[in-house]
Amino acid sequence: MSFGVGSEVGQLRTVMLHRPGPELQRLTPRNNDKLLFDGIPWVSRAQDEHDAFAQALRDRDVEVLYLTDLLIETLAAESARGHAITAVTDSLHLGDTLRDYLRKVLLDWSPTELAGVLTAGLRNDEVRGGFGLVTSLLAHDDFLIDPLPNLLFTRDSSVWIRERVAITSLAMPARERETQLTELIYTDHPRFVGTPKIHGWQHEHVEGGDVLLMSPGVLAVGVGERSTPAGVERLARQVFAADLAHTVLAVPIAQTRATMHLDTVCTMVDVDKIVMYPNVADSLQAFAVTLEGRDSTVHADGLDLNVAPAEPFLVAAAKAMGIDTLHQIDTGLDPVTAEREQWDDGNNTLAIAPRVAVAYERNVETNSRLEAAGIEVIAIAGSELGSGRGGPRCMSCPIARD
Repeated sequence: MSFGVGSEVGQLRTVMLHRPGPELQRLTPRNNDKLLFDGIPWVSRAQDEHDAFAQALRDRDVEVLYLTDLLIETLAAESARGHAITAVTDSLHLGDTLRDYLRKVLLDWSPTELAGVLTAGLRNDEVRGGFGLVTSLLAHDDFLIDPLPNLLFTRDSSVWIRERVAITSLAMPARERETQLTELIYTDHPRFVGTPKIHGWQHEHVEGGDVLLMSPGVLAVGVGERSTPAGVERLARQVFAADLAHTVLAVPIAQTRATMHLDTVCTMVDVDKIVMYPNVADSLQAFAVTLEGRDSTVHADGLDLNVAPAEPFLVAAAKAMGIDTLHQIDTGLDPVTAEREQWDDGNNTLAIAPRVAVAYERNVETNSRLEAAGIEVIAIAGSELGSGRGGPRCMSCPIARD
């Protein structure tokens, strides 16, 4: 089948998820901050919640692909296995003795065993050779290969823009390896062989949670804690060169944990409706970047970018989308409730069709506002899933939409 995503709200056909697994069991009070979790999740309950999320999608005829299954199938190819082992052992903290040992022993592991190491990591007390200075000086429970608990949030490591997939570049050290795995899948998995790719994990930082496909031809990209101005410029050049969009809206957001991505403050729920955190709605700005005109241009790679003066986000978005008004649905009921529900991912909805969205059940006031605006809300539990600060949109990478 063909893949491609042209908007946030077209009927969702295929999505990639990651079911929480052993990597979450590696979280401890000592490492959860480093690994970007606000608490230690109850893993079995998180799995139950995620299974219910996946089933809610299947009930609406959405094909669910699991990242781990795709990774195991990809690693069946010897070349892919070699690339994965080289990438994961390139870390400078391993040292030559341990690195050489790991590269030899991992080659003999099955695709399932290797996928386990790539996602759940490897502790010092789990190796059976390669002993030297590194293994001697590290504590027995120190990680030689760090686990990747944030794989749960598949939105960030890749984003489809029409028929191409953008391999993103993640800003936080705890997440750098995630995009290497998604790139491996999109390059070597039989289902994706030949998929055209843009951007890449070696480039400037852009994360999928910051990229909103407002309408066909219009991207909004948050610039804040995770995505940089240089990353947005690189992405804009690539989508323009490939004729994937005519306008990129660069949207500055606060560089805080609560607003790490643009989709933590707003997400589309219909072709002309957006759920938005009201405490920032009046101050949110956008710089429209196009290839038209020659004022305020930056030249490189044969493309001249026109950067328009900042405008209110809703105004700039409606203008780029060619509609009169982009209707705002507020998070919460009042400023305090809005702040609570924004923290609990009330804005982070996943539209699976126009006027149909998946949301966490705990955000009662936001969900009531959505329903009052004519949006069908599919409410799911997320008490444990939300400990990594992400909602239904964060946990899903749409691969095919109408």
